[in-house]
Amino acid sequence: MKHRKKRSAALGLSLSLAIFQAMPVLAAVTESDVQSVGKETAAGNVLVWFLCAVAFLKISQKIDSFMSSLGINVGHTGGSMMAELMIAAKGISTAKHAAGSAMFRGGSFQGGSSSRMNCASFMSGGLAGAVSRQFAQGAIHSATGQGGNPISRKMFESSVQKGGSFANDVTGAVAKGNMNFTGSMTGPQAAQALTSYLGQNGIPDAPAYKDVEIGGGRIMGTETSVEHPNGTAFGMYQADQYMAPEGNYDVITAADNSTWYRQYAADTVERTPYMTDKGQITYHEKLVKQLPNMPKRKDRV
Repeated sequence: MKHRKKRSAALGLSLSLAIFQAMPVLAAVTESDVQSVGKETAAGNVLVWFLCAVAFLKISQKIDSFMSSLGINVGHTGGSMMAELMIAAKGISTAKHAAGSAMFRGGSFQGGSSSRMNCASFMSGGLAGAVSRQFAQGAIHSATGQGGNPISRKMFESSVQKGGSFANDVTGAVAKGNMNFTGSMTGPQAAQALTSYLGQNGIPDAPAYKDVEIGGGRIMGTETSVEHPNGTAFGMYQADQYMAPEGNYDVITAADNSTWYRQYAADTVERTPYMTDKGQITYHEKLVKQLPNMPKRKDRV
């Protein structure tokens, strides 16, 4: 009897959470919106939201395995019903924001074929796939300093420390993305992300990186390693976006199987002009380490 009461209370709380999460969605649909797309279409899309809510509550006990696959330590499901309900509520909220552009844009209901196509795109890979993509997008925003949310940020930081695939996929998305839209990663976190992205976590005598910038199809920074004990500048260029560079370079494969050209700073003569006592122009020359010219982008050749 005691267990039955607990289950009834938990079920009631779960349904309350689902209803509360769905209320803003229902409130966003006006009578004119329903008339513009038809009652059947409107009812069908609202029903999808309720199914999503119920589905999240039903799979809340499988969230542990999903989080573990991202490299995050989690407790055993069943230890705290309240914690599970909080996870489910967060998942519903995340899905609602993820599908905001597909079903409710600016408080207006979007119907027709484009709505069905966007909804299908959102649900690609199932409900877990939609949530995974939203977490990844949040982690990208956090890594590039464009906002994000605390959960995605913690997931990314934890995965980076373990060299997890979640962190490497996020780093790869930023590294190969358009800097005008995706942004770039900089600072100590970018250095840690690069170590993970190159599969160097836990490797003895692994290179150390600093002054790293990741984004726009290139990765720049300074490497200190056995081969470069005093530190030297390097540049990496994504092979799908850049032509092969001039001079010496090597080709490496990142954790996401993308191919990169890598160059290190080379000895270059730096010439500084000056005028002698006889009025002649001559040069002071010294040997410096300098990166070769950046290769050309394939889309600009």
